[in-house]
Amino acid sequence: MDKSQNKKHVVLFYCAECEDLARKVASQSDLITLQTIKWRNFDDGFPNIFINNAQDLRGQHVAFLASFSSQGVIFEQLSVIYALPRLFVASFTVVLPFFPTGSFERMEEEGDVATAFTMARMLSNIPISRGGPTSLVIYDIHALQERFYFGDHVLPLFETGIPLLKQRLHQLPDSDKIVVAFPDDGAWKRFHKQLDHFPAVVCNKVREGNKRIVRLKEGNPAGCHVVIVDDLVQSGGTLIECQHGYISDMQCKVHKCES
Repeated sequence: MDKSQNKKHVVLFYCAECEDLARKVASQSDLITLQTIKWRNFDDGFPNIFINNAQDLRGQHVAFLASFSSQGVIFEQLSVIYALPRLFVASFTVVLPFFPTGSFERMEEEGDVATAFTMARMLSNIPISRGGPTSLVIYDIHALQERFYFGDHVLPLFETGIPLLKQRLHQLPDSDKIVVAFPDDGAWKRFHKQLDHFPAVVCNKVREGNKRIVRLKEGNPAGCHVVIVDDLVQSGGTLIECQHGYISDMQCKVHKCES
């Protein structure tokens, strides 16, 4: 039997801000066909959305490239995500390049609202397609234990871009002089096993008044190229403090990578 017959043709939809990424993905394979959505709004600002060629999706394997980059786009994208599997598609996959609710996946005191759990509940309610539960692909989620926040109606798959980073670092001419720096223990716990081919330095955050200062905890990056890897970036303040510390104290060349 021809192996090509076993390969799935995928119809890929995408949100407006992921159009360039979707086109790059589709250019890598003849098995991916791009389809478009009309993203419009009514006069009151609420979404007015139309899925083009909806009847042609019956029996097709469908994917949606999402980006929950702001609160304003989550509702309109969830509306599409809920609608696509109901079009009698063979299977449905949602690809989320990042999980947007920051580090709020736990309650530290009564009254805290774990918004990561709220987001997981909304995604867990995606309707099943003809082929079964939706596959939910998320890249570099902040904490792996968040897989338990999702219900049984979706199949979460946690992927990471760290192998691509490792591949790129190994290709550099002076890869033997690369040190991976983790701005805090959380980043070290999240990624150190995947980057154990490189020497590591670990920092910690200390408070001095109203300031949060990043200081070197262990390791020696002197004379090396320092690649800072963090598991969550919001304002970027931690990375900047970490970078300034290395440059001023160790005379290093510093590069940043956040997931």
